[in-house]
Amino acid sequence: MQQAILKLQGIEQLLKAKVNEQGVVEINGMEYRADSLPVDVPITGTVYGTLLNYQGEYEILEPLMKEEPYKNPPKAPVLYIKPKNTFISHRSAIPLPENMDALQIGAALGIVIGKKATKVTKEAALECIAGYTIINDVSIPHENFHRPAVKEKARDGFCPIGPWIVSSHSIKNPNDLNIKVSINGNLKQENTTRNLVRSIETLIADVTEFMTLAKGDVLLVGVPENAPLAKENDLVKIEIEKVGAIENRVINERNVIGGNIL
Repeated sequence: MQQAILKLQGIEQLLKAKVNEQGVVEINGMEYRADSLPVDVPITGTVYGTLLNYQGEYEILEPLMKEEPYKNPPKAPVLYIKPKNTFISHRSAIPLPENMDALQIGAALGIVIGKKATKVTKEAALECIAGYTIINDVSIPHENFHRPAVKEKARDGFCPIGPWIVSSHSIKNPNDLNIKVSINGNLKQENTTRNLVRSIETLIADVTEFMTLAKGDVLLVGVPENAPLAKENDLVKIEIEKVGAIENRVINERNVIGGNIL
């Protein structure tokens, strides 16, 4: 079983646990099914997304990088923020805006920072990691990358996180994890962190070269190309090898009152 940290709804402190990929959670010697636990968002810091960090995504968008206003591919990681209003937990509803038919599902491995990280070397990067979690970087489908996609990515409920944080010591090689996205039980996307443009170590080194990451912050490794779309009432499941799975249902925003919906 993997060492993990989770948060239960209504309880402020984080709890130590052991989890496995079959959905069994052990807390204080007692075993529970993951879906029976009212887990809450397990992170405390800022979530930073990364664009263009999967080889397939980079190749698709590379021709646009040579056009105005960029003219050249970026030399540093391209980051954006998922603000706190976007955070929701495992099994909570993803709000579908009334004027939208579908949302883009962004399966991302989240690197949870364990200590203040400034100008970290590639060789020391893994020492800064407390663990890993799953993040669904939900967005309204869009093609304009000439400005930050705040309206498309920063809406309420557009960042499911969890269901827990798996300890970094439980994962030997985070650059070799399979990622799957299923909608209503049907596999829609499959990729692996082997396809990252910047490895996790390189990404941390490159980001902390120009900005500090604080303890508790989360850095997304990126979202694979050909992200699937989910419509109203669709059940979305993201699985990341050795980390676990997160499920959320897309619900019309008029009907989202809060709480669990599965």
